Amino acid sequence: MKTKYSHAKREQYGRLLAALLCDQHFGARPTATLDGPAVLRFTPVRQVNLFVVQQLLVQWMGEMGNLRSPYFDFEDTEVRQALTQFMNVLSRRIKLSRPVFEPLLAQAICDTLHGACDPSETFARKLVGDQTSATPEKLLESLRYLDANKDLFEGFLSSLPAGQAQDHDYLLSRFRLYLEAHADQVQPTTEVVQQLSVLLPLAETDLYEEAPQPAPAATTPPSPAPATEPPAPKPVEAPAIPTPAAAPPTPVAQPAPAPTPPPTAIPAPAAPTPDSRRALAETAPAGVPLYEKLKAEQSGAPSLSETLRTERPAAATLASKAPKVESLREAISINQRFSFINELFNGENMEYHAMIQHLDTLPNADIAKRYVTEELASRYNWARKDEHVQKLLKLIDRKFA
Repeated sequence: MKTKYSHAKREQYGRLLAALLCDQHFGARPTATLDGPAVLRFTPVRQVNLFVVQQLLVQWMGEMGNLRSPYFDFEDTEVRQALTQFMNVLSRRIKLSRPVFEPLLAQAICDTLHGACDPSETFARKLVGDQTSATPEKLLESLRYLDANKDLFEGFLSSLPAGQAQDHDYLLSRFRLYLEAHADQVQPTTEVVQQLSVLLPLAETDLYEEAPQPAPAATTPPSPAPATEPPAPKPVEAPAIPTPAAAPPTPVAQPAPAPTPPPTAIPAPAAPTPDSRRALAETAPAGVPLYEKLKAEQSGAPSLSETLRTERPAAATLASKAPKVESLREAISINQRFSFINELFNGENMEYHAMIQHLDTLPNADIAKRYVTEELASRYNWARKDEHVQKLLKLIDRKFA
């Protein structure tokens, strides 16, 4: 029988853990803020951090949509270039205070537990989303935000016909069949639970749906008392002749019925105290440190210009006219940065930064390209990463143009 997990309990745990972590980070500095690199390292559970970033990019794209207006030509080349530059500058100024960050963190924790309990739901919400149809190549772009069960999702997408858009419902039904056939590849729920339990105690059974309480057994009505033989009839006596002076008999007063006592009032349950949530959160070990105590990285985070590219052919024309950049660090968008770190450097953030810093010091494009295609490609085994390598080489061309 398949185990049923409670969505309400996942949400409750997400809120409690988010409050606890934010208390540890913001408690002594209530006005402190987080930038992009700090968000990416906020917890030791990588999937939680990635889901926070994914939510942040969704908000970023929403802000981008709000800038459009029917009164101006937003498809003009100069307008698009200026808008891209503006959004790139804005993306390097990520600033999250506790009131806006804590809900994102709580949702990311809940989504991480949800994905561990039901990978098909993660595929539907995090990869396919609201798209009516999608190609495997388009869905692969969203894998940069998935760490748990990533190999499982990659295996499914590679089984789809390349370059062919598939219907939303077809993708979901086919993935469910693939999941049943490859159940041995699914990451156990206990692994994710153990990672989170280090921060706030959690057992897998804490996420189960509560079993319905059995109905009370019906009481058997008492059986009627056995019938007794009726008493023998008394002999009928002859009526006495009343004497004229006899007074009428005095009526016997009946006792008044005893008043029925009022039902005993059942006391109402005590209302939860305002500190109930904090009291539960404080059951966690107070000395658990955050991953590297959330050290801030370099002051300037890369841009988000990559997310502004549309799927229309006009995007290629805009890319071919991209202006020269002064440094690769400033040219690489935050979206592309996550892609490079995950796909080219096996998730190692520091190795990525060291490589970019070295490329920026090289004197010309030929030397930089040889460094990428010969030394780095062999070191990190980029034989099957041609798409990402080509993107990096195009950025090098822009720097040395």
